[in-house]
Amino acid sequence: MVKPGLPKLIATDLDGTLVRSDDTVSAYTHEVLDRVRAAGIRIVAATGRGPRLTSLTRNDIRVADYLVLAQGGWVLDQAESRYLRQSRLPGWRLAEVLARLEAAAGPLSVMFEALEHDDSPLWGDYDPTWRYPVTVEARTRAECLTGDVIKAFARSFRHDVDELLAIARRTVPPEVATVTQAGLNYLEICPANVDKGTGLAVVAETVGVDPADVLVFGDMPNDLPMFAWAGWGRVAVANAHPDLLAAADEVTLTNDQDGVAVFLDGLLSR
Repeated sequence: MVKPGLPKLIATDLDGTLVRSDDTVSAYTHEVLDRVRAAGIRIVAATGRGPRLTSLTRNDIRVADYLVLAQGGWVLDQAESRYLRQSRLPGWRLAEVLARLEAAAGPLSVMFEALEHDDSPLWGDYDPTWRYPVTVEARTRAECLTGDVIKAFARSFRHDVDELLAIARRTVPPEVATVTQAGLNYLEICPANVDKGTGLAVVAETVGVDPADVLVFGDMPNDLPMFAWAGWGRVAVANAHPDLLAAADEVTLTNDQDGVAVFLDGLLSR
């Protein structure tokens, strides 16, 4: 039973929020999350990482009950080892999205995430600006678009990522695909109705928790849908994107200062 006055479920973004700039999670953060879970509060990771990074995600947030992956498109019940949601974007529809974008923004460098198994490669053209270790299997765009994909990453040669996102929001209808950005300098193209808010809604319905009892943490525009959905509280780390800072109820310390853990530690001490 959760103590009165506390949220019943906490969802946090990982990269840039819970995870520090050196790609580690502190022992202090792990210890605080253990105490949160011991207090009866469910913990959910809500990340842009696809299912190919499930093992890494489990290592970064060891006590998570559920993993909301791929910007909300894949939802994993850890206890049951089963997916509650597995969303894919048809190749023909993604081709339409890319055509719309390139007509408006010029040429794009595109990588495709199609495989869900641990450490699966991305497809397409390796982009040297990608900041994480990754294996990219060289395939033509036409080859990548022959089947369904989990999501695609697109980088403009003319526009920064916020400009490209603004163009995408004007040119890609939400019923065709969801567009967002998560701080990697890439536009992320996901299936329609896929975002962290809809992904968390799957978890909330499964466990019988009202959005009004959910606290969320984030740092980038891809976290805005879950900020709009959660009702208990919306907390941005101090290093967050201006759009997220504007949408937050509160701002905690940066990810490098363990801002999420500091906030939760204070919450448990009330």
